[in-house]
Amino acid sequence: MHWSQIYAPAGSIGLSALIAALPVVVLLGLLAFLHVRAHLAALAGLLVAGAVAIFVYGMPPSLAGAAALYGAAFGLFPIGWIILNAIFVYQLTVETGQFAALQNQVAGLSRDRRIQALLIAFSFGAFIEGAAGFGAPIAITGALLIGLGFRPLEAAKLALIGNTAPVAFGALGTPLITLANITQLDLGQLSAMVGRQLPVFSLLVPFWLIAAQAGWRGMLAVWPACLVTGASFALSQFCVSNFIGPMLVDIISAMVSIGALVVLMKFWRPAEIQDSADPAAPPTPVAAPGTSAAKAWVPWILLSVLVFLWGLPAVRARLNGFFAPAFDVPLLHRAVERVPPVVAKPEAEAAVFTLNLLSASGTALLLTGGIAGLCLGLRPARIFQVYLRTFWQVRVSLLTIALMLALGYTTRYSGTDTTLGLAMAATGAFYPFFSPIIGWLGVALTGSDTSSNVLFGNLQKVTAQQLGLSPVLMAAANSSGGVMGKMIDAQSIVVASVVTGGRPDSPDAGTVLRSVFWHSIGLAILVGLLVAAQSYLWPGIVPH
Repeated sequence: MHWSQIYAPAGSIGLSALIAALPVVVLLGLLAFLHVRAHLAALAGLLVAGAVAIFVYGMPPSLAGAAALYGAAFGLFPIGWIILNAIFVYQLTVETGQFAALQNQVAGLSRDRRIQALLIAFSFGAFIEGAAGFGAPIAITGALLIGLGFRPLEAAKLALIGNTAPVAFGALGTPLITLANITQLDLGQLSAMVGRQLPVFSLLVPFWLIAAQAGWRGMLAVWPACLVTGASFALSQFCVSNFIGPMLVDIISAMVSIGALVVLMKFWRPAEIQDSADPAAPPTPVAAPGTSAAKAWVPWILLSVLVFLWGLPAVRARLNGFFAPAFDVPLLHRAVERVPPVVAKPEAEAAVFTLNLLSASGTALLLTGGIAGLCLGLRPARIFQVYLRTFWQVRVSLLTIALMLALGYTTRYSGTDTTLGLAMAATGAFYPFFSPIIGWLGVALTGSDTSSNVLFGNLQKVTAQQLGLSPVLMAAANSSGGVMGKMIDAQSIVVASVVTGGRPDSPDAGTVLRSVFWHSIGLAILVGLLVAAQSYLWPGIVPH
């Protein structure tokens, strides 16, 4: 079966966009306002998306079903695989008492929770994003913050806001490498252009993060730490992206940022320490006898090394060849044709599912847990018990993620996502402002900056050429704007709610979404204003 997408089934892009938005409206409305459980809200959104695809867009039911199953499978591998094993590592460190020692170590740098948030949610999260991506930073930093005694909702919010500026260069530059392949634009120019947009927000986000955590006055009390953390990251991000390339931007910038913050804390301390953000939190656990500082960091050092090695192209290619079988999705592969103006000429979209068994960062997490558990003195049987307990804890969340991704892939292959993008692309002179908003929409719907670049990269290029704008600037804006949608995509919201669950005051997905929604909107608008200024006021900033 072969089916060509249509983008204005209701006769006009405007009316079609209103219909195309129905699945998103249903999902967010049920989550944020009616407090429906996440998996039920996702199921309702999926049913609406399927109905719109079949009855409005004319998508054959067999293709709609195949797209939903494809998305559900991707939700389990690698997304669910990463979450399951990230929580497993956290549970093992709690089981062995190492998290108490880790907490003491971080408190040794500073007992102030604002400094701890900068170190973990922003800098360390950026390192994990650069090496792994795909939800791993939120899962790992959320678990770390909970282990350090942060309130569950606070930990979820900080993990989500912190995971913004690094996303475009995440997973060793995968979003931009994909964008270059899709658009046939120069990778070096795209990397440099994004590196002339995101450093502004790398400098801003630490201030924004602490203001969201502690309020305006609380942020002003630690502004030197925010400045050093953000400025060191932003400067490194600009230099590496412009003079080296996209692959190591996040990893190098995160290491520089962590080092700069550690050095600052040798010479400066906040005048007033905020070390009791949660008076109702359980008392600080006591480290296990014989626990050393080095031993407490074993799981996280091991994780960093494995995730980095897993991400290297040569290693990843070798492992993929043995342990990541790929196969065409039945019924769907090359069956859906994208048409102009999204692409220059009609082309059938591939649908290839890769069963990431060993090459995914989730398996690096699994190996980290197993090796660390043995190193920390646990018997194999006990390690297996912890793993089974972790699986039981996240079973409903894995179902939710599968349903969320099924919804996202249904809207992608049916063309409803593209209808929304085309509605924004019809804004003429205002398009430079809406260009990053399209990227934001793509990430909010698909959960991935890479997927957003696949979905809208060519649309950005074609629209820019029609309006006499720089294709490099508009394509880069898609990726830069997309990072601000990362904190509200369904996948990230579920990950954040899962890793901060398990306590009576743990938030549900709707509560987490409400806590970050306006932060995402505000930052996306600022990206739009920056890109508009670069288009009309500083056109020379575009690399040539």
